[in-house]
Amino acid sequence: MRQYLLDEIRKKDIPRIREYLETHAQASGLAGIWWVDLREDLLSPEQYDHHHCQPYRFAIELGDDYLRFEFLIRSEKTMRCACIDYATRQQRDFILAFADRLVEDLGLKT
Repeated sequence: MRQYLLDEIRKKDIPRIREYLETHAQASGLAGIWWVDLREDLLSPEQYDHHHCQPYRFAIELGDDYLRFEFLIRSEKTMRCACIDYATRQQRDFILAFADRLVEDLGLKT
């Protein structure tokens, strides 16, 4: 899996990160997993054409001392389709910008 990993996060920062994610992402129903939807202007041509598969999102996993941002762009509605793929450059930039904002907003030290 392609991903961006922030590790060695201080234990005292984990509750703050969880609170941030509860505000800026959607809980997935699985413990420690959140979703962030992509804006329509970030979709690949194939994703844009697959209205029945929208919205598209990426996953964030919060562990005991890490935060993982997946680069796999998933559909909310289907598990298998040609439109589910690794992030384009623009999508990857969006994911990294989200991660950077989180680190900056919370003043994390990793």
